[in-house]
Amino acid sequence: MHGTPFSPEATDVTFDEDSMWVKLEDGRTIGVPLAWFPRLLNGSEAERKDFFLSPSGIHWEALDEDIAIATLLADRMETASPAKAA
Repeated sequence: MHGTPFSPEATDVTFDEDSMWVKLEDGRTIGVPLAWFPRLLNGSEAERKDFFLSPSGIHWEALDEDIAIATLLADRMETASPAKAA
């Protein structure tokens, strides 16, 4: 794996009506609501598709948005924890 010591690298990003889907080099796919990222939510389809990947995350120059893969993984785990506790 080529990502940071704490998270794998993204290999692709896709969108549906209200979610962003991030494929990781370790085989996982993470889905997160666009509502978490207002710049992406309010961006056009063309602006969302205009991203580049780096070892640390996903970057949208036109939207001035940068999302670290480690943040997506941490947020996913944090949002899952309360459901387990309930």
